[in-house]
Amino acid sequence: MKKNWTALALAAVVAGTSMPAQAQDTISIGEQSWTGARAIGFVLKAVMEKRLGAKTDMKKADLAAMFAAMDKGDGSIDVVPDLWMPNQFTFWNKFIKDAKTVNANGQPYKGTANVCVPKYLSEKLNIKKIDDLKRPDVIKAFADAGGGKATYWPGASGWASTNFWLIKFKSYGLKDWEATIVDDQVFRAKLDADYKKQAPLLMYCWEPEWMTLAYDLVKLEEPPFNGFSADNQKDHPLYKADGCYKMYQPKDRPDWLEASSITCANPANEVWVAYSASLAKRNPKVAKFLSQVKFDTADVGSWIMAIGRDKKDPQDVAEAWIAANKAKVDAWLAGI
Repeated sequence: MKKNWTALALAAVVAGTSMPAQAQDTISIGEQSWTGARAIGFVLKAVMEKRLGAKTDMKKADLAAMFAAMDKGDGSIDVVPDLWMPNQFTFWNKFIKDAKTVNANGQPYKGTANVCVPKYLSEKLNIKKIDDLKRPDVIKAFADAGGGKATYWPGASGWASTNFWLIKFKSYGLKDWEATIVDDQVFRAKLDADYKKQAPLLMYCWEPEWMTLAYDLVKLEEPPFNGFSADNQKDHPLYKADGCYKMYQPKDRPDWLEASSITCANPANEVWVAYSASLAKRNPKVAKFLSQVKFDTADVGSWIMAIGRDKKDPQDVAEAWIAANKAKVDAWLAGI
């Protein structure tokens, strides 16, 4: 009977059993759900196959299962392409900092999270800071365009980031604003339509992301970040008892919104490639490549645009970029 090795691999991660020897001959990349992570995963895959002659596959699993697999080092999953810090500090502390069973590449790329308005609106209404959203003329402009309500898009239902904008608008005293939580694709259609007619629009925006490349957006200034302060964040490297960022999620406590307070900008994100330390013995060439790989936000954004907006195949995007950027790829492979 033909065996499904992908199913066996993920079952082994969950059950804690050893993988059969055949799985160790293939470098298994964790396939994360968002476009940027998938883009990076396919770039890593293409370099390993085209330049290092490695066999690879991609497997879907949640992040906890991916780290459990990398910790075991049995080849069931070897690589997490897109590890956001400080968001995922629990995994970093446990597996990279303490156990040292997982490594990270030498240099991360930067990620940001803000609220934005289109430049045409920023210039027309002089909206540059989060506090400008309290001005009556700004509220009226949005309310007139929104049928009597000043609305903003904090993100889609189920996104952790959606909750921090709900907390922020409460904490900043923006009581005249109402969140419109709709699916990502629904909002993108609205963004395109509103942008073309230069309508009022306030939205969660982040980088890397193709929306920030395709539209001229202005990030609203917020007070600077100075630390996390929730009691469930005490192990965080950026914890500070009087920090401005006190956040709970619904899974933490039922009164998460009332108990949370965020009165500052989000901390700058560093986004890393994580990989099993066992690769140093199992495939030293791949391990050295992963230690040297270095992405930048603009490149990742361009991949997201090609895959997310233009609907191109991620493998095609990866291979075309590698062919056009030989010097960058050569630097990742230096000494191999």
